[in-house]
Formats: sequence, C-alpha cells, structure tokens
Amino acid sequence: MERVPQWSHEETVELLKIRAELDKSFMETKRNKALWETVSTRMRIVGFPRTAEQCKSKWKNLLTRFKGSEGMEVETSRQYFPFHEEMQRIFSERMVMRSILMDDGKGKEVVRVEENEYSSDDEEYCEEGENKSKKKKRRRRRKGDGDEVVEVLKEIVRRQGEMEERWMKEVEEREEERRMWEEEWRRTMEDMVLERMEMERRWRERDEERKARDDARADRRHSLLTAILTKLSEKNH
Repeated sequence: MERVPQWSHEETVELLKIRAELDKSFMETKRNKALWETVSTRMRIVGFPRTAEQCKSKWKNLLTRFKGSEGMEVETSRQYFPFHEEMQRIFSERMVMRSILMDDGKGKEVVRVEENEYSSDDEEYCEEGENKSKKKKRRRRRKGDGDEVVEVLKEIVRRQGEMEERWMKEVEEREEERRMWEEEWRRTMEDMVLERMEMERRWRERDEERKARDDARADRRHSLLTAILTKLSEKNH
C-alpha cells in the first residue's frame, strides 16, 4: 500500500480555508464526492497535490481532534489541537447559517442532508447545532430583532467574498511565478545553447589553426629535404 505523505501545517490551513468556503455547499447536498473533488482540485492549484479521499480523510481526522479539544483551556487546546480556532469558526458560521435557513423553512432539510454527509463524524455537532439554533430562534422571536440576522448574513457573504478574492489572487500570483520561472528557464536554455555554439566555434577555429600549423611544418620539412637532396645530387655530379 502506498504511504500517504504527512500533511504539513500549510497544507492543513489551506484545506480548512477551502473547506470553510464550501461548507454551505456541503450542508446542502447529500452527495459530497464532487465537492471533495473540488477541494482536491483547488488544493492542487495552490501547489498541494492531494486526492479527494485524502482531503476527506484529513477532514475527518480534524473533526475528531476538534471534538477532543472541546472543554479544554484555551492554551491547552491550542497545544493539543493547533487548528481549534479555524474549526470553531467553521462551526460557528454553520450554526448561524442554519438558523437563517430555519427561519426560511429550509432548516430541517439542511439538517437531514448534513447528518447524511458527516454520519458519525460530527453528529454530535449536528445535535448541538440544532439546540443552539432553537435557542437563538426563540431569542430572536422574543426580541423581534431580524436586523441582527441580516447583518450576520452580510458579514458571512463579505468574508466569503474576501476569501474568494484572496484565493484568486494567490492563483494569479502562482501563475505569474510559474510564467516567470518558465521565462527564466527559457532564457537559461538559450544562453546554454549560445554558449555551446560559441565553444564549438572556438574549437573549430583552434582545430583549423592546428591543421594550418601542421601543414606549414610539413611544407617546410618537404622544402628542406628537397634542398638537401638537390645539393647532394650536385656534389655527386
């Protein structure tokens, strides 16, 4: 069996960021295979080649660690589970969104879908979320203050927009880095080709000069031998 590479801190942070952006979609669908493929694709885009199954497995592991850190002191929970704040933020926003959907008559459907998605992984949080949602709903009805919900929804939309903008910016920056790297690589290859051509040219020049010197020496030897033979022939006569 192929060993799965250990997740780095940066990879886990990126996974949680992407998972937070898609949390509403996970809440609203029973079949999440395509969503995990989307998570995997976005991880690869930012430089972390993880499969959908690896992303899903890591998320379940984070859920387990998150549940284990509940009830601990702040510093203790941070030491035990460094991603407690990120996970807490995801579930807090989920509770708010579920409360809003319940007011619109869609809450029960969302709860059923989410329970199917997470199964035993975060069933505890589904039940806890239902209780919190009911309490918040009763408080809003007593106060008659719907503006607060609207403001929270606006804040969620704003934060999602900011996260999407940051994600697009990171993609563009990485694309620019890749383009610059390819351009630098191309220039380097061109320089190497030119340098090789120059070396070959110099080698040919040196070889031609060597051959010319050899030919000149051969001509001189031939002339010398001819002169000697001529003198010897004259003396004999």
